[in-house]
Amino acid sequence: MRDFQSPGRSAVFACNGMCATSHPLAARAAIDLLQAGGNAADAAIGAAMLLGLCEPHMCGLGGDCFVLLKPAGEERIVALNGSGRAPAGLDAADLRAKGHETVPLYGVEAVTLPGAVDAFCRLNADWGQLGLPEILAPAIRHAEEGVPVAPRTAFDWARATHLKGAARRAYLTGGDPPRTGQVFRAPAQAKVLRRIARDGRAGFYEGEVAQDLIDSLRALGGCHTLDDLAATRAEDSTPVQSYYRRHELIEHAPNGQGATANLILNMLAHFDIERLDPMGPERAHLEAEATKLAYDARNRFLADPDHTTRLAHMLAPETARRLAGLIDPARVLPDPAPLTESVHRDTVYLTITDRDGMAVSLIYSIFHSFGAGLASERFGLLFQNRGAGFTLQEGHPNELRGGKRPLHTIIPAMLRHEGRVILPFGVMGGAYQPAGHARLISNLLDFGMDLQSAIDAPRAFAEAGCLTLERPYPEATLRALARLGHDVRRAETPMGGAQAIRIHASGVYEGASDPRKDGCALGY
Repeated sequence: MRDFQSPGRSAVFACNGMCATSHPLAARAAIDLLQAGGNAADAAIGAAMLLGLCEPHMCGLGGDCFVLLKPAGEERIVALNGSGRAPAGLDAADLRAKGHETVPLYGVEAVTLPGAVDAFCRLNADWGQLGLPEILAPAIRHAEEGVPVAPRTAFDWARATHLKGAARRAYLTGGDPPRTGQVFRAPAQAKVLRRIARDGRAGFYEGEVAQDLIDSLRALGGCHTLDDLAATRAEDSTPVQSYYRRHELIEHAPNGQGATANLILNMLAHFDIERLDPMGPERAHLEAEATKLAYDARNRFLADPDHTTRLAHMLAPETARRLAGLIDPARVLPDPAPLTESVHRDTVYLTITDRDGMAVSLIYSIFHSFGAGLASERFGLLFQNRGAGFTLQEGHPNELRGGKRPLHTIIPAMLRHEGRVILPFGVMGGAYQPAGHARLISNLLDFGMDLQSAIDAPRAFAEAGCLTLERPYPEATLRALARLGHDVRRAETPMGGAQAIRIHASGVYEGASDPRKDGCALGY
């Protein structure tokens, strides 16, 4: 139990439905949709579409999503891959010939086709109960009337300096980002949402909206075509899983990086983590070393599912055992060679459960803050730069190629115990996400933290040659880690965010939302 004399928040408990998102307006919209007769799939779509306006730097109609869903009355988990592909005319060899060593981070070459809208329409058709007009009504209303900019959103908005052309006109006022409390409106996006509500995927992938997207990309020098856009389809997927402390961690399969979280926990299972100080140097060191080894495997193996061939090896218990044997409590391993130069922290994650027991774990992103910093001319739709997740290394499974999906950082997850799904959850924060999944699960299972405390607890991440720790870590821990050889830094910004819902055996839902963001958990 938390200390009620210290700052903090309690988890939220409810019986009929629960939603945890990174913005209160989206959480409220989800609950309204549940109370109007919708299910968790409907509420997830409605909340996600609204988050594109509440946090436009994080997600939007030009982005991608991944979904895990537990159907009502069942304990199986289905997966939907809503990630888009590179345009057919783009190839790594062409970029190498132009002298590029990586995909230009904010260039049109990094723009992959948007897959989220098709995934949302597919999710609605396969699992929803309400129609798209009712589901999208909150987002349409807020696009027209506006959303007051929340504090964390304003903080992030002000740090984005790469917006160009139509993106500057749509998302800045007189060249300046909006301040906290200033109302952001997107009437042009309301028109797009109305088309999707009326015509489904055709309202986005065909007609005026599609023409605006492709004409804008071509004007920026892209090779994207209407055929590329029309071919964009979400696909069913089979999740991957591993066991930790008699619990089953379910992750989305590649081209997401979820298997990296499985591998981290598979290695940590070889250590007595539960005997360590959760804020001490020994735990941070072991997690950092396991993270390095798992990310090295990720960088070698994971890619478009049609090009990933070593997934079973990465998840094999023997692989984890051998890698765990490389971890020395008194020695620092070198960092893995980076797959790309694209570190980012911009994603939204939400989870929703309903009265019938359906649970949705959904993550939605345009990759970097405001994606490529480019937008369509007519409707102001931001283009994601997810193609920066490709490598230009010749022969690599994740090498850029036309029609291929890049390695994704975004990963939804669920936890299952004794055959029952008990926790849909996600941790935002770009490359941090697999390490964040492992840290959250360890907080719960090794240290017995309650759900909100497990999310609130300080984070550490080994990346790019540094071990970064959030401010609440004591100085003694930093000094001890430095003596081990880590290049220790204090985090300049909060390390991601998280949402989760614990599904108790009694049927009660317990929702928790990360204070690092502007969001909350709501139930009814």
